[in-house]
Amino acid sequence: MSAEPSFRQSVDIMFNRAVALMDLAPGLEEKIRVCNSTYTVRFGVRLRGRIHTFTGYRSVHSEHMEPVKGGIRYAPSVNQDEVEALAALMTYKCALVETPFGGSKGGLCIDPREWEADELERITRRFAFELIKRSLIHPSQNVPAPDIGTGEREMAWIADQFARMNPTEIDARACVTGKPLNAGGIAGRVEATGRGVQYALREFFRHKEAVDATRMSPGLGGKRVIVQGLGNVGYHAAKFLSEEDGCLIVGIAERDGAIMDARGLPVERVKEHMAQTGGVRGFPGADYVAAGADVLEGDCDILIPAAFEAAINLTNAERIRAPLIIEAANGPVTAGADEMLRKKGTVIIPDMYANAGGVTVSYFEWVKNLSHIRFGRMQRRQEEGRHQLLIDELERLSKDTGVGWQLSPDFKERYLRGADELELVRSGLDDTMRIAYQSMHSVWTSRNDVTDLRTAAYIVSIGRVASSYAALGL
Repeated sequence: MSAEPSFRQSVDIMFNRAVALMDLAPGLEEKIRVCNSTYTVRFGVRLRGRIHTFTGYRSVHSEHMEPVKGGIRYAPSVNQDEVEALAALMTYKCALVETPFGGSKGGLCIDPREWEADELERITRRFAFELIKRSLIHPSQNVPAPDIGTGEREMAWIADQFARMNPTEIDARACVTGKPLNAGGIAGRVEATGRGVQYALREFFRHKEAVDATRMSPGLGGKRVIVQGLGNVGYHAAKFLSEEDGCLIVGIAERDGAIMDARGLPVERVKEHMAQTGGVRGFPGADYVAAGADVLEGDCDILIPAAFEAAINLTNAERIRAPLIIEAANGPVTAGADEMLRKKGTVIIPDMYANAGGVTVSYFEWVKNLSHIRFGRMQRRQEEGRHQLLIDELERLSKDTGVGWQLSPDFKERYLRGADELELVRSGLDDTMRIAYQSMHSVWTSRNDVTDLRTAAYIVSIGRVASSYAALGL
């Protein structure tokens, strides 16, 4: 068996597969592929009676558009190659979903579970200080967001640190996205990546050719789903698919093993059990599997890897039975496994599209912070007033003509309610995921030399980055 490529090598292999089918100007392929810069910082923080030294990274892959965008992850495995590969994926992801950002990524080599909240705050603020003073965090140059190991809390600390260092910067809150609502965040950001996975699947199932390629029946209802990782992304994807689309979550894999139930697992109760016990072991009424990774090979219709990269690799790809994989995590399928799965006929909805909900809603948050007004504030009541005029006229006509029909209370309530920020965010996300899928689908189904959605996604995104460079005179 051939050696497994690294995460960074996998990204390069998939990039090269796409550009081989494109006609790029000489030298442009290399310019798009390489990472522009990576800053490595090593800083000390006095904690628990001694100085601890931490290593962090901020990588900028492409500045064809600015600011550049990309999350900051906290994990013991963080290294320069991983951060640069993730920054490259951010470039292609932003181009695919047409958010006006270049690609960036950051990481801190730390296990956040080993530190108390006040200690993490001191570490985060010092890391942010090192990046801010070099303009590697800035509303118009480099805008981070949450990733593995970070969330709203860490983003609020970073935003506050930036404001302290730039007290006259009116757009300070736009230096980072994924903040809490009361610190300049936006409704729907926490759920955004998982919601995007749901919208991606809905759009996929609207296309008969796509569904036929999986040999599945039409419609999401009743589809059996296995989820790896019930963190923020996996939890929201599983919750929305089961509650709103009628999917059965038949397996959930976590750090301490996995649970299975062919009748469908109650996602909310599993999440509560994890919060109480720290894992899925012991969840009542479900079959427990100690080797959680084995559940990826279970019998299901849709497999959602929503944890770390390389979960599906050369060691298990042959045994994956799901006809459809949607990559909720970044890089969960290695390049070698991707080739094996394509030969088997497995359809993969690629990460650069599937998990783009996060950066899409981050874009909305960034725009909100720059405009200094929440979405819906100006037009919501005006919208309700116009709808009320129509309802009043319909009811008057019914009364005057003696028809006697009445509008149902449920219809009136839903029609009269103007869209709030959450509804507008979800609408914008849904629209973005639909259009991005259609751009991939068009390439996938119209070209004989493009046999998978990942290659199609790369072709679309690389083409857009190339067009941006051409507009800049390169």
